[in-house]
Amino acid sequence: MSSPHPLQMLSVQETEQARDVVLASHPDHVIEFRQVDLKEPSKKDLTSFLQIEHEGKLSQSTPRPPRLAKCHYDIIATDRTIQYHESIIDLEQGIMLEKIVVGKEFCPSLTLGEFDTLIEVCEASSVFKAAIKELNLPSHLEVIIEPWPYGSLEIGDEPGRYFQGLVYARDTRNGNNPDSNFYSFPIPLIPVVDYYKRELVRIERLATGGKGDPLKAAARDTSKHPLAHCTTAEYVPELIEGGTRKDLKELSVVQPDGPSFSVSDGSLVEWQKWRFRVSFTAREGVVIHDVHYDNRSVFYRLSISEMTVPYADPRAPFHRKQAFDFGEGGAGMCANNLTLGCDCLGTIKYFDAVTVAKDGTVKVQPNVICLHEQDNGIGWKHTNWRTSRAVVTRNRELVVQFILTLANYEYIFAYKFNLSGEVDIEVRATGIVSCVNIDAGKISEYGNVVNPGVLAQNHQHIFAVRIDPAIDGHANTVIQEESVAEPMNGKTNPKGNFYRVVQTPITRSQWADAAPLSNRVFKIVNSSKLNPISMKPVGYKLVPPPTQLLLADQRSLQAKRALYAQHHVWVTKYKEGELWAAGAYPFQSQGEVGGVQDMVDRGDDVENEDVVVWSVFGLTHNPRVEDWPVMPVEIHQVQLKPTDFFAANPSIDVPSSKNMASQLVEKGNCCSDKDLPIINGPNGVNGHSHGGTGSNGSNGAVH
Repeated sequence: MSSPHPLQMLSVQETEQARDVVLASHPDHVIEFRQVDLKEPSKKDLTSFLQIEHEGKLSQSTPRPPRLAKCHYDIIATDRTIQYHESIIDLEQGIMLEKIVVGKEFCPSLTLGEFDTLIEVCEASSVFKAAIKELNLPSHLEVIIEPWPYGSLEIGDEPGRYFQGLVYARDTRNGNNPDSNFYSFPIPLIPVVDYYKRELVRIERLATGGKGDPLKAAARDTSKHPLAHCTTAEYVPELIEGGTRKDLKELSVVQPDGPSFSVSDGSLVEWQKWRFRVSFTAREGVVIHDVHYDNRSVFYRLSISEMTVPYADPRAPFHRKQAFDFGEGGAGMCANNLTLGCDCLGTIKYFDAVTVAKDGTVKVQPNVICLHEQDNGIGWKHTNWRTSRAVVTRNRELVVQFILTLANYEYIFAYKFNLSGEVDIEVRATGIVSCVNIDAGKISEYGNVVNPGVLAQNHQHIFAVRIDPAIDGHANTVIQEESVAEPMNGKTNPKGNFYRVVQTPITRSQWADAAPLSNRVFKIVNSSKLNPISMKPVGYKLVPPPTQLLLADQRSLQAKRALYAQHHVWVTKYKEGELWAAGAYPFQSQGEVGGVQDMVDRGDDVENEDVVVWSVFGLTHNPRVEDWPVMPVEIHQVQLKPTDFFAANPSIDVPSSKNMASQLVEKGNCCSDKDLPIINGPNGVNGHSHGGTGSNGSNGAVH
């Protein structure tokens, strides 16, 4: 049996082997596993192997990088104290190469099992039961606890590992449907649990006032319960009042000739001159490796590095409400198992992942990645007005997608490769807004009332995409380019219409911000290779989304924990292991350690070097009533476009054959023949526009 490719995800057997080595190394200890992932080979070893692979010279005797696993686990002492370990396992030799005991100043990311513990502790606590009883809730409301990270430790908090719970109630009067929307009934309590001690530390009473009311919780009116003014707001189809609409007709994505992509060797994807590998980690979710277009190197590694979600309600304890969903929670741990015909349409290829439970049980996590093609409108078009002939092609995309459910929220992440050599990294935010109780008839400057008694708090989502380029090689330079007005003058701009394109190479690691008024873009170029037409360096450009960044005061813990979220672009020099924009351990952090700010502070030379570019963008979410009970998707994209990389439009050879599945609306259904428009060309005769469908002429997908 041949060895797996160095970038292939760990198999069940390899994961079990790594687990067994850890257990054998600690025979007298109780061990709880957190995650086991592939330890990617060093860049030096991997690039040497990949070069041989791309030259077509691989054989069974080709030296391969060591096959390694990285294990994250806790060792539990008899007094319940915990030591967090990270170990490197050599799978070929079956030995532990390295063991790191992470210091107490850092906290590992959470596990779903810890969330279960929070709920168990609360439900067993007499203090929690008494606090709920004091509210005099009616019997038809069933209490639901939503686990959350604690945030930063407060002054007076003892050292420890804490979790908090947002508390809601589910209305059981609708047939006791388990999917009834409990977020409609927010209970103004937050229990805080010490995970190490497995005990309830305290219960925090929440302020429920509105604009102009004090920041602290007021004395509660005991004559009525705090959910008396709340009403249901359902989203599952069987509970929606009046049911779902009946006049929406089927729209199918059909690919009668099958897909244009192929998947081989477990992780190798090939499609329309694109070639790359797909993997999945517990922290990042999907990772894209070794991206080539038409046998030319483009990117070494693409990933989502971090996302922080800080809330803007200043009332205690909401100042602590800030999630780091990749570094604290682990995106891959929360990935959906995707369903055919629902999350992705067309002809689908799914990829599985392998997970490990805290007791070491290894299992397959099915369908965490979907690969499919979709149609995204016109790719390019031109009409010769003299002959009225139009040539038009479709912008077909290959999409690698995964979806996270993080308690109330969903995020859809997609890497989209198109026929013009472009890569879009897309985020769609949906799900249910995080909400708290507000008194009847009041409004708040901390959010918006979206349902009676429900305040959806203002917050931000700030993402960091890690781009490890390899533009025709690994020696690259980032150039900041701006288009600036040239003052009218007799020598260079006598009529005042000229503007200047100014390029500034980034020579030392630094940050930069988007500037749409000067059309600021960042070109990642290979200075040693010139385009034969333009005589400029070949490259790809990053168009940074000019979104709002972190709004919290720089002196706040929110800001100190997320330094990465304060600038749009960071340029750093590659260093092994530096994958995390906010550092390796944001859980309960007091500040960002080992993140992009520390990387930039080294002042490394980044001109004609192995560089990493971090693209930061955000969604400032001031909720609307229309976001309730589930918000429509909010879409943001990072665009990576070839710039003088090719000698012409790389999609010029895409066929423009007509899509024969397209048809006119039938007579009588919508409009009659006499209502149909006459399409005229520029010279007055009927023009014809053939809609292309992609490279093989099959139907394009409509999403």
